[in-house]
Amino acid sequence: MLTKDYYFELPPELIAQQPSERRGDDRLLLLDRKERTFTDYMMKDFPSLIPQDSVIVVNNSKVRKARVYGTAETGGIVEFLFLSPESDGAWKCMVTKTKRQKVGKRFTFHDRDGNVKAGGVIVRENEDSTRSLMFEDRIDESFFDSCGHVPLPPYIKREDSFADESRYQTVYAKNPGSVAAPTAGLHFTPALMESVRSRGIAIYEVTLHVGAGTFLPVRTENIEDHHMHTEHYSITEETADALNKAKEDGKRILAVGTTSVRTLESAADADGTIRRLSGDTDIFIHPGYAFKFVDDLLTNFHTPESTLLMLVSALAGKDLIFSAYRSAIEKRYRFFSYGDAMYIRS
Repeated sequence: MLTKDYYFELPPELIAQQPSERRGDDRLLLLDRKERTFTDYMMKDFPSLIPQDSVIVVNNSKVRKARVYGTAETGGIVEFLFLSPESDGAWKCMVTKTKRQKVGKRFTFHDRDGNVKAGGVIVRENEDSTRSLMFEDRIDESFFDSCGHVPLPPYIKREDSFADESRYQTVYAKNPGSVAAPTAGLHFTPALMESVRSRGIAIYEVTLHVGAGTFLPVRTENIEDHHMHTEHYSITEETADALNKAKEDGKRILAVGTTSVRTLESAADADGTIRRLSGDTDIFIHPGYAFKFVDDLLTNFHTPESTLLMLVSALAGKDLIFSAYRSAIEKRYRFFSYGDAMYIRS
């Protein structure tokens, strides 16, 4: 399988630069896998489209304000994307002008008022081109709250704004740790969730901290040569028991977002039972993958040649997905993180 086979032309104006004026006022394309049809709806219609024998799984990871600017001793400004803490207290980061950021280079970090909040030094150059930054004093979430910016993806061609602090976050976000939003969940409002529950459809939460690697394009010629970055996930024992019971009872598992899919498929054994409640996953789901747990998916429209496009192609078939994307482009759906949604139903 070749990466280039997952390329498609997308008019730049269809890349959503802003969220909808009101959360949830987005379009929804229903892809029916059995009927091989595409039908246009709005997100407000989503609860009525869900089969009664379904349960929903969402990713409650919270986006950290992980894009932080550091000042080098020379006065130069460098952008850091803080990915995850390491066992020795250092932080793994993606950093601009990577080759210049050598071991021993020091930086200071300022809050929005210009006050120095922390100082750090690069202690490792990692094989994946990231850097490990050790702070003089350990940092916590307050560092990101005072110094950080919302890590909008690069295809959003503007600086983050105050509105992004809430809109680039799901209404059910709880556990800080993601550097990108689980974007399918951005369409949910408290009222929509209540509408789902009023139909007797349960909503369960899992956690997967989204890393930058999830959204990067595949740069290998052959799909099989691509390696995913690892991401940490966790599922409570209570949730695992409830989901296993739902699966045993023949209920459909409807995952909200590709991160929920990756969590469930990583946690489930070959027999379709969730047994691993936490761990680091580098699962790469592409056509040929046999799904163990997930049946249906609510997702956004994804970038060309991305692992996310390959994941939805594994679930619905590449030809059907590309037909749906062509239909969405013709009907001027909005694409990517702040764009519209697709419901892939079996």
